[in-house]
Amino acid sequence: MRMLSKITGNTLAASLLAVTASFAVNASDLSQRFTDANGDMVADAPTDPSQWVDPNTLVFAYTPVEDPAVYAEVWEGFLKHMEAVTGKRVQFFPVQSNAAQLEAMRAGRLHVAGFNTGSNPLAVNCAGFVPFTMMAREDGTFGYEMEIITRPDSGISSVEDIRGRSLAFTAPTSNSGFKAPSALLEAEFGMVAEVDFQPSFSGSHDNSILGVVNRDYDAAAIANSVLKRMISRDVVKPDSYTTIYTSQTFPTTGYGYVYNLKPELAEKVKEAFFTYEWEGSALQEEFKNSGEAQFIPITYQEHWEVVRTIDQAMGVTYNCN
Repeated sequence: MRMLSKITGNTLAASLLAVTASFAVNASDLSQRFTDANGDMVADAPTDPSQWVDPNTLVFAYTPVEDPAVYAEVWEGFLKHMEAVTGKRVQFFPVQSNAAQLEAMRAGRLHVAGFNTGSNPLAVNCAGFVPFTMMAREDGTFGYEMEIITRPDSGISSVEDIRGRSLAFTAPTSNSGFKAPSALLEAEFGMVAEVDFQPSFSGSHDNSILGVVNRDYDAAAIANSVLKRMISRDVVKPDSYTTIYTSQTFPTTGYGYVYNLKPELAEKVKEAFFTYEWEGSALQEEFKNSGEAQFIPITYQEHWEVVRTIDQAMGVTYNCN
């Protein structure tokens, strides 16, 4: 794999902050359905115990991937651990899209979930999602980078070469698959979709990566954590793509629970994540190639600040009510 350009540190964030200088920063974009008395930007648990949810079966969903069956097996051991800690049956829900995952939590059918980076703001503000952890490396560092990839023989050797060609995004709610690359393409390169290049939505990072390799798209914006896992499973060969842009580091999938889960049960869910033994697990085997080795505590207010900045740069609003 040949690395052609690298954006490091806070270059992208600085560009986006410049773009958003004229925007008013809202303390919270929460739906009017929720309250936020402590100002932490996520929905408070209801004060009325009759509004708490205490299901016999907890439903868990991982962010949409090309083959949900693969991840049902990857998460099986963890979900058994959550059953032991919570005393509840835990069911894996194989979602097919970000929209389906969001709607399931909003409708009360999903209790615990891992939402992708870009979906976290929408899940927090519209579905009452309360993220509290993410995967991290052994030294506590975390995150992934957005990469724009192409085929080695595509004739594209820089971002500017995408002009007049096709570029795959994943879904409108994705940070690395749409929002971050759209913002940076305009802010740093003056390139706008449907004017300077032909955009497509593949539905997932897996689809975008395979689409580039199989010549469906000239280039794609993807999360390199997904790319690394696909390489480790021998789904993609390292010499089948070339990276022409690498962004700063973003937070990865945020894991949490729905705001109205019974508080004692919510604490047990948190305990399940923080007491899980990674060594020898299917999670360790799957995620080691993208560096993850533990769950660490996070807050939406702090760790998703750069993602909210990107949303502001793109004029994103949350029509939740």
